[in-house]
Amino acid sequence: MLYAMIAKDAPGALQKRLDTRPVHLDHLNSLGKKLVFAGALLDAEEQPEGSIVVFEAADLAEAEAMAAADPFVSAGVFASYEVKRWRIAINTTGVEF
Repeated sequence: MLYAMIAKDAPGALQKRLDTRPVHLDHLNSLGKKLVFAGALLDAEEQPEGSIVVFEAADLAEAEAMAAADPFVSAGVFASYEVKRWRIAINTTGVEF
């Protein structure tokens, strides 16, 4: 099943995000095929203001554990995040999930 983590950055967290990014990417890469895709949400100036990460997980508890283990969470980059079950409605990539 697919789950999306939708996160919003804390005010003024850009430098913390930049400093933590290498270990954040290591964490995402460590998820292997459980990571479907991930990327930053951008503001009007093209600066990060949050993230969307989609996981393949057996259940909500597993997806929440993957989200909670993200270094952006422990470093305080995110002011808030939530994990929701996600279903693809349209997929033009040709990749099957």
